[in-house]
Amino acid sequence: MRALILGASGGIGAALLATLEQDGATVIGLSRSADGLDLTHAPSIARCADALTGRFDLIFNATGALVIDDHQPEKSFDAVDPDAMAAQFALNATGAALAIRHFAPLLRDRGRAVFASLSARVGSIGDNRLGGWVGYRAAKAAQNQIMRTAAIEWRRRNRDSIFLALHPGTVKTPLTAKYADRYPTIPASRSARALLDVIADRTPQDSGGFWDWKGQQVPW
Repeated sequence: MRALILGASGGIGAALLATLEQDGATVIGLSRSADGLDLTHAPSIARCADALTGRFDLIFNATGALVIDDHQPEKSFDAVDPDAMAAQFALNATGAALAIRHFAPLLRDRGRAVFASLSARVGSIGDNRLGGWVGYRAAKAAQNQIMRTAAIEWRRRNRDSIFLALHPGTVKTPLTAKYADRYPTIPASRSARALLDVIADRTPQDSGGFWDWKGQQVPW
């Protein structure tokens, strides 16, 4: 297998890269810190994609953020800030769309080829029972729609392609540190292994779906 990890310096991204290498895959990792890849900056995405050669069996977008520019998740609509919401969409939704635009053409055009992206269960509209976290929820819900739409387009290019939105669980990373006392967390290595197992079990009929790390489909 030849794989590409976007966001390879993050907790989950690094764990995915290490797990794939342990499995014998050839893996390329890109990150903002090492390669200047910034999903909110289109020229950097194009530059990084143009520097790659060959085709990939798996491309995994492991980027994302809950807190951007010190804006904490909203507890109510009284805290909604337009700049904070725009930043959430720029990274967690538009960034995913730009990643697909520039990197998905590097997938194999014949046979099984997977593009996976880290979503979040809080992006599920049907599963939203607590409210709050308006910008993050909305941006992840938008990403889910983007992944669904990409799945339809790529099915026309390669009928064996698989596009997946994935919930990694509440992973013990700096992103979740502030909330770890309220929710049980799992190590990044466990999440990475589970996500790769979920991907391995999916078929082209599952393309465009939303799955959690336990292999359960998440409602839209």
